[in-house]
This record gives sequence, structure tokens and C-alpha cells, in this order.
Amino acid sequence: MIDGALPYLRCPVCRRTLDRHERALRCPLGHSFDIARQGYADLSAGRLPHTGDSAEMIADRAAFLAAGHYAFISGALAAAATAQPPAAGSGPAGLVLDAGVGTGDYLARVLDAAPAATGLGLDVSKPALRRAARAHPRAAAALADLWRPLPVTDASAAVILNVFAPRNGPEFRRVLRPDGRLLVVTPAADHLVELITAYGLIQVDPDKAARVSGALDEHFERLDVTTHRHRMRLTAAEARTLIGMTPSARHVPVDALPTREVTVTAAVRLTTYRPR
Repeated sequence: MIDGALPYLRCPVCRRTLDRHERALRCPLGHSFDIARQGYADLSAGRLPHTGDSAEMIADRAAFLAAGHYAFISGALAAAATAQPPAAGSGPAGLVLDAGVGTGDYLARVLDAAPAATGLGLDVSKPALRRAARAHPRAAAALADLWRPLPVTDASAAVILNVFAPRNGPEFRRVLRPDGRLLVVTPAADHLVELITAYGLIQVDPDKAARVSGALDEHFERLDVTTHRHRMRLTAAEARTLIGMTPSARHVPVDALPTREVTVTAAVRLTTYRPR
């Protein structure tokens, strides 16, 4: 619910604190932001240049994640988050911010492992936020553009999750606590290679690692990099769902989608950073 995240939120217009007034959040200067009936707050402060993933893409993602195919990613995130201070095994206390929260599955897994933490997910996709707002009893969700100043107080996040999402280095540094950790998940070179080869999907950017470094290295020190792989045996329907939740969904013709069972490699890099 949005109420649990209120101490960590700030007005996207004037940067002052926010309080709840029935179905809206308001700051002392009177700026007001609606709370959707699904529970997420609109903290976009104006028209957004893009709307994020469509309802169809989010439905496919929810179905695919619910089947457990990417549980190895959420498990790695939960382990990395709970390995950080304040106490080994108990998980972080304070705010876990998921920048690019999607359906909220990864945030929910981390919160399950961190009973003292409050979650906040930010995304530009309203269909995603409708799900993220209900992903966990201690999770809140807000509409916000990751490329703009985040509607989050300074030095408030114990952990920031960033899974297949844009990386705003200066803002991540501003909102992360001095003892906090940034956990970034990006696709490895062989991620979904079988589908990419067979169906002409969008390939993993060969300069991905360099672009991530360019966005973050000025503000963060890299502590650890691990690669996680999982071989998935997917039905044709599951493979089509997987394609549907990726950017390739807009480019692959329906008649080119898989029609039989396939084995697919899922491979990601998890990088842990601390503030410089």
C-alpha cells in the first residue's frame, strides 16, 4: 500500500514531503497527485514521453513469471539483498526501491526475504503498476519516469533493484543510503540465444556492459559481478509468451512464432554496487 512508502516519497514538483488525503497525495504547497483505484500513485507531474510496456506485454510477463521460469533471477536478487548490512540473514531495514518494477515479482521476492523492509516500485507502465501495487503487502507503487528526478527522498533507500530497466546513475546515487547497495540485472550475451537465432528477435547489445558502466561508474563502485544461467524447457505457448513480454513482441510476425516445444537459455549478469 502507498501509505507505508509515504516517509520516503517527495513531491515531484517542489520536492517537499507528501501526505495522504483520501484518494490523493498532497504536499504543503498544495500540489496534488491522484491515487488510482488499483493503489498506485501518479507522481509523473505531467505528460510522460513514453508509456512503457503495453497491457499485452505485461500480461505475458505476469504469466511467464508466475510459472517460475525466472525464479532463479528473483532468488539471486533476494540473496544479494539479504547479504548486505545491517545484519546478515535478516535482510535490509528501510526502503527497497525497485526502479523499473514491472509486475512487482522481483520486489515481492526480496521483501519476503527482508521482513523489516518497505518496498516501493517505480515504472511508467500503468498496466505494470496495477499489478505491482498488489504484488506484496509491504509494497507500494508509483508512476514515475526513471530518466527524470525520482520522487524519493535523499539517502533513503537501503537497496535499489534495477532489473532489465533504465539506469539513472545520478538519481540512484542521490536516493541510495551511504551504506546501501544497488543491484543491477542485465542480460548476458547468450540470453535467449536460441530464440534470437531461430526467430530473429532483437539481440543483446554487444556494448551492454560498457553502457552500464558509462551510466553508473561515476557514481558507484562495483563490488561483485555474478552470472546466472538457467535452461528452460518451454512449451510453444510459453515460448510465445516469453517473446510477447520482450521488445521483440512488436517486430515478430504471428506466423513466425514457435509452434513446438523448445529449450531456451536464460542468462543474466547481477552486478552489486555501493555508492562512491
